[in-house]
Amino acid sequence: MSDISNPVVEAIEEEAQRRKPAKAVRPILRLMPFLVHYRGMLTLALVSLVLATLATLAIPMAGRRLIDNGFNRESAAFVDQYFIALVLVALVLGVASAARFFFVSWIGERVVADIRRAVYEHVLQLSPAFFEVTRTGEVLSRLTADTTLIKTVVGSSASIALRNIFLFFGAGAMMAATSPYLSSLVLLAIPAILLPLIVFGRWVRRLSRSAQDRLADTSAFGTESLNAIQIVQAFTHEPIDNERFGSTVESAFDTARSRILARAILTALIFFFGLSSVVGVLWVGANAVLAETMTGGELLEFILYAVFAASALAALSEIWGDIQMAAGATERLMELLDVEPEIAAPAQPQALPAPRGEIAFDNVTFAYPTRPHVSALHGFSLAVAPGETVALVGPSGAGKSTVFQLLLRFYDPQSGHVRLDGVDIRDAEPRDVRGRLAVVPQETVVFGTTVVENIRYGRPEASEDEVRAAARAARIDDFIMQLPDGYQTQVGERGVTLSGGQRQRIAIARAILRNAPVLLLDEATSALDAESETLVQQALEGLMADRTTLVIAHRLATVLKADRIVVMEEGRVVASGTHDELVRQGGLYARLARLQFAGDRDMLDENARANAGAAV
Repeated sequence: MSDISNPVVEAIEEEAQRRKPAKAVRPILRLMPFLVHYRGMLTLALVSLVLATLATLAIPMAGRRLIDNGFNRESAAFVDQYFIALVLVALVLGVASAARFFFVSWIGERVVADIRRAVYEHVLQLSPAFFEVTRTGEVLSRLTADTTLIKTVVGSSASIALRNIFLFFGAGAMMAATSPYLSSLVLLAIPAILLPLIVFGRWVRRLSRSAQDRLADTSAFGTESLNAIQIVQAFTHEPIDNERFGSTVESAFDTARSRILARAILTALIFFFGLSSVVGVLWVGANAVLAETMTGGELLEFILYAVFAASALAALSEIWGDIQMAAGATERLMELLDVEPEIAAPAQPQALPAPRGEIAFDNVTFAYPTRPHVSALHGFSLAVAPGETVALVGPSGAGKSTVFQLLLRFYDPQSGHVRLDGVDIRDAEPRDVRGRLAVVPQETVVFGTTVVENIRYGRPEASEDEVRAAARAARIDDFIMQLPDGYQTQVGERGVTLSGGQRQRIAIARAILRNAPVLLLDEATSALDAESETLVQQALEGLMADRTTLVIAHRLATVLKADRIVVMEEGRVVASGTHDELVRQGGLYARLARLQFAGDRDMLDENARANAGAAV
C-alpha cells in the first residue's frame, strides 16, 4: 500500500485530535493482549522505572545530610563522601532513565505496529457491506492517527505517568516521614491549587479544540480552492475566494487569541498559587528552624520532596488528557477488531472439484444491506455451461453488476443458491472461489507502484516473461517499452500518469495473467478508443476461447459474438438468446438494439455527409 501524502496524514490526525476523548480509561485495558507478548521488555522497563525513582528520592536525603553536618574542615571527608555518592546516584539515575526510555519507547512502537497490522489484516477480511456504511477515510484515520495517539501513551505518557505516580507517592511518604506537620499543611493547600487549575484547564482545552477546528476550516477552504484553481480563475472568483479565506483566517486568529489569553491566565494562576504555597510552607518551616523544632537540612529535604511531589502531580494532570484521548482511540480501534465479517469461510469448507467453469444461479433474490427493501435480483436463475460466453445486457439498475458481486461472494443472497462447478459457494472457502475468477472491472484500479507489479497483481508469483506475455496479449507491451523505465516505471498514485485506456489494458493484462477458468468482464473496453478497442477485442477473444465468460455490456456491438445474450430488467431475466433471435422476438433487447444501432448509422451518415461537403 502506497504511503499517504503528508497533507492527508495531517488532516486525518487533526480530525482524530478533534474527537471527544473517552470518559473512562478502561478501554486501554484492551491493549493488554498486545502487551503481554513482551513480558521481558515490560519487566526491564519496570525495573528501570523503580531504579530511577529511588535514585531521584535519594537526592533530598543527601542534601539534608550535607546541610545538617555543615561545611567545615572537620567534615571535609564526610562532604567528599556525600558528593561522590551523589555522583553515583546521578549515574544510576541517568542509566535507569535512559533504559526506561528505550524499553518503554520500544514497547510503544512494537505494540502500535502489531495493532496496525492486526486492524489492517482484519479490515481486509470485511465484506463490502461494511464499507457501504463506513467511510474509508474513517478507517484510515483509525489506522494512522488513532494508533499514533496510542503510541504516545504506551511509548511515552504511560512511562511518564508511572514514573510520576511512583515519584508522587514516594515523595509524599518521605514528606510525611520528614515533617508530619508541614505535610498536613501541604494537604490543606492542594484543593486550593487544583480547583482553579481544573476549571481553567477545561477552558483552555475547549478553546484549543475550537482553535483546531478553525484552523482545519482554513486549511480545508484553501485546499479546495487551490485544487480547483482553473475554475476559480475561469469564473473570476479570486476576490470572493480571497475574502472568504480572509474571513476564515481572522476567525482562526480570534479563537487563537482567546486561547492565548486563557493560557496566560492559567499560567498566572499556576505561578501564583504554586509559589504562594511554597512561600507559605517555607515561612512555617523557617519558623520551625528558628524554634529549633526541625533542622535546616530537614527543611531543605522536605521542600525538595514537596517540589518532586508537586511536579509529579502537575505532570500527571497534563498527561491525563492524553490518556483519555488514547482510551478513545483504543475504543475506536477495538470497534474495528470487533466487527465480524459477514462473509466468512464455513467451519469445514467444502473443497471445489477440478476447475470446469460451470456457473449456476438458482432462484436468487438479493437486496443490498443499505437498501434492504429494494431487491437488486428477484428470482434470478441462470446456468452457464463450461466454456460458454454469456453477455448480460439491460438498462442501468437491472442487476447485471450484482450478478458479479454475488459470484465473487462479496455478498450472500437472502434466498436461492449460487454454485461454481456444482458447489454452493457459501459452503466453500471464499479465497478458493475467487481464485477461479478473473475480473476486469469497469472502474479500473491501478496501484501507485510499477507497471510490472500492477500486472503481476493478477498472479504475484508470475515471472517477468509471463508478465510480458500477458502485456503483449493485452496489446500494451509496445506502449510500456516506450516508458522511461519500461516495466519498472512508476505509474503514480491511482495510475495518474496513464490514460484511461492504458489503465484498462493493464487491468486486462492482469486478468490474462491470472489464467482463471472463469472470466468476468464489466465493460472491459469502455475506456478505449476505436483502434485500441479492436486490438483488445482480438486479445479478449483469444483469452475467452477456453474459458467460461460473463460479459456486462451497455454497448451491444461488443456482445454480438456471445454464445448467448441474457436480457435483464429489474433484477429478472426477461429474455435469452442470440442477437438475431432476440431482435426477432422484439421487446426490451430489440428496442435497445434499434436505438443504439440506429444512432450509430445516423452518426456514420452524418460523418459521410460532412466529409462529402468538405471534399466539395
